[in-house]
Amino acid sequence: MRRNSAAAAGSAGALSAGAPPDPRAEHRRILVILSALMMGMFLAALDQTIVATALPTIAGDLHGLNHLSWVVTAYLLTSTISTPLWGKLGDLFGRKELFQAAIVIFLVGSALSGLSRNMLELIAFRAIQGAGAGGLIVGAQAIIGEVVSPRERGRYMGYFGAVFGASSVIGPLAGGFFTEHLSWRWVFYVNLPVGMVAVFVIAAVLHLPRTRTHHSVDYAGAALLGGAATAVILLTTWGGTTYRWTSPQIIALAVGAVVLVALFVLAERRAAEPVLPLGLFRTPVFPVANAMGFLIGATMFGVIIYIPLYLQTVHAASPTSSGLQLLPLIVGMLITFITSGRMVSARGRYKIFPIIGTAVMTLGVWLLSLLTPTTGLAVSSAYMFVVGFGIGLVMQVLVVAVQNAVPREQLGAATSSTTFFRTIGGSFGVSALGAVFNRQLTANLPKHLPPQAVQQIHGSTVTASPAQLNALPAPIKEGFIQAFDSSLHTVFLAGVPIGLAAFVLSWFLKELPLRDTAYVSATQTQNTAESGTGD
Repeated sequence: MRRNSAAAAGSAGALSAGAPPDPRAEHRRILVILSALMMGMFLAALDQTIVATALPTIAGDLHGLNHLSWVVTAYLLTSTISTPLWGKLGDLFGRKELFQAAIVIFLVGSALSGLSRNMLELIAFRAIQGAGAGGLIVGAQAIIGEVVSPRERGRYMGYFGAVFGASSVIGPLAGGFFTEHLSWRWVFYVNLPVGMVAVFVIAAVLHLPRTRTHHSVDYAGAALLGGAATAVILLTTWGGTTYRWTSPQIIALAVGAVVLVALFVLAERRAAEPVLPLGLFRTPVFPVANAMGFLIGATMFGVIIYIPLYLQTVHAASPTSSGLQLLPLIVGMLITFITSGRMVSARGRYKIFPIIGTAVMTLGVWLLSLLTPTTGLAVSSAYMFVVGFGIGLVMQVLVVAVQNAVPREQLGAATSSTTFFRTIGGSFGVSALGAVFNRQLTANLPKHLPPQAVQQIHGSTVTASPAQLNALPAPIKEGFIQAFDSSLHTVFLAGVPIGLAAFVLSWFLKELPLRDTAYVSATQTQNTAESGTGD
């Protein structure tokens, strides 16, 4: 079954050309595999949104509003750092066991997060959770990239979009419900039963052919890339807030990031099996799609995290209510996930969707900056719908474009790169917008609070917990609301140039003909399942 690298490009077509499977049987086969993948994908997607509506309460309970963005950033950072390694290990050793291992790591992080006693513990355990989530996202996308051709992948992209949309709908609602009626700790505990079911389902239905060869894992490259990503995120998180931009700490981080990137490039040139092959950057689609993914991630995660904070502090929404009010954003995303996928399959073309999507997304983020304490629910819902509609046109299309442009032996590395750049963009966006928020709130509180109140909170922890805000005297509460409103207005406005940059890049995305063949044929997976030698 093993083929040499010179014949690899032609093997996919040959494998699929042997005995054409019945289209209905092929569709059923793919749906069975999808059901297993989507359970794992559901876990990772759920935890990106379920925390959002619980964050203000968590910050109040654990006394850490100033570290609020780190609850999300830690998760995104470790998922970012781990994705290239997950992808490359999948290329080298097979994807099934790694996918199951990622679920187990994710569940361990979830259980520990629910047991956290302070903000630092929660941030550390969320980092463990994120390491598992990186494997879940990369594994699901790479496996489906093996069994479905790029031309047909748009058809099945809708199913992934439906899972993402469903988890995004369930996430804020479940997060709000657990926070309001049980405890925010159940935001993490709920992953445990779902994850256990996913492990057993994947063991039963997912069968892929296995190749046994000697491999060399590029641990040095993975460590250097992770170090560079960490330095960049710390720089954007601490710069201008914890430390001055000209402080020795920030300068050291900037220099460290540059040095680590340079060392990473040198390591990848010498590595026998590089974790991120530099040759991928010579493929025209690859650098443009990943730069766009970085910017989309920065916008998407920034918006999803700060909209619930806005709704709960400025509009006095309960955690459950703020989850319900996020539904228009999710519905807009879900609609375009499904329709864009089907249109890509029908037309065989993809470039127009990122162009339109980034334009619509940027318009929606600008509209969010117009929100005020008196903005009606219908108007705010329309603004959120526009943001979600735009994001849904772009995100999965970029994955299809990259997978279509690379050979099979680089599929995992290429797929993980799309996740890597999107999640590091999300980490960058959340931390950068968090720095903007903290700086603006520090400046705005003295403008809207009486002098004695400012002196009272000086040096203490500012809370965003709805229950604690409601307990404040009316003049103090009103000052807090105005300060939060002004600060979050600036946060949303800061997201507009990020979206504009993605729109400009979308015009440079090269459109390649979508392949009509998958990397792994139905015959291969059927033989693997029957012989019991699958991954």
